Amino acid sequence: MQSPLGDRLYRTITTVCAAAIPFVLVLLTAVVVRAAWPALALHAGDLAFGSTWDVPRERFGAVPAIVGTLLSSLIALAIATPLALGVAIFTVDIGPRRLHEPVAFLVNLLAAIPSVVYGLWGVFVLIPLLRNTIMPALLPLGAVMPLFRGPAYGPSLLAASLVLAIMILPYIASVSREVLRAVPPTQREAALALGATRWEVVRDAVLPAARSGLIGGIMLGLGRALGETLAVAMVIGNRHAIPDSLFDPAYTMASLLANEFAEASSDAHLSALMAVAALLLLITLLVNVLARWLVQRVATGLPGSRWT
Repeated sequence: MQSPLGDRLYRTITTVCAAAIPFVLVLLTAVVVRAAWPALALHAGDLAFGSTWDVPRERFGAVPAIVGTLLSSLIALAIATPLALGVAIFTVDIGPRRLHEPVAFLVNLLAAIPSVVYGLWGVFVLIPLLRNTIMPALLPLGAVMPLFRGPAYGPSLLAASLVLAIMILPYIASVSREVLRAVPPTQREAALALGATRWEVVRDAVLPAARSGLIGGIMLGLGRALGETLAVAMVIGNRHAIPDSLFDPAYTMASLLANEFAEASSDAHLSALMAVAALLLLITLLVNVLARWLVQRVATGLPGSRWT
């Protein structure tokens, strides 16, 4: 027999839990915008379009940090997405069944490593490898590709992108794996019955059916990359300028906040940093809204598999 009191209590608890997340998001946004308002009122144009960050003269141009954030995240996404999709396809459709779970476990284990460990690995392993081996080997390409020009210091946009790619790979791979596993077995069996090979089944039957979820996983990885702070601050070089090549040091909004917030002494400086935090929050929200829109567009607007 159902208890009316128990039902009401259960409904009340679940309603409070559901309302807590939007409330926290609204409260967080209100606090950040309120703290950033003096800088937004006085330096909005400089923050959005300026490139000079000079605290004593109260010049707070955030464009290099915004560009560094977007470039490092997009490059990391371009590196991590093919690897993550390959891992997901291997552990669901292509690889031997006995290797599915061990490989998935090892990839997921990457998500449990603290970001400071990634940063230390970047400082002591990746940067020397880039400075002494990879960058000198790529420098001749700079004659035809500006992306590979410049001195090989080591701390650079490339180093930050590689570290970010490793950090977001388990998120994209995990979501992609679950999405591929959710594709009905009949989809695969129908394609096999029509004479498709294993690769054709994945390409023409599985991936089209799972594309909305795959895009959602990729966007989740992008959101993770945009907000990463400590590991990026340790390897990106922290130079407040727009990078001309992958070898140049750069800056991100998160690393700018991490490096300067503890040392900010004036109200103008603190307010400018909160304005950068507000911009980062806005970009993250826009990326998530765009991801939601893309998932809906892909799920409802594109044609399906040719095997269906």
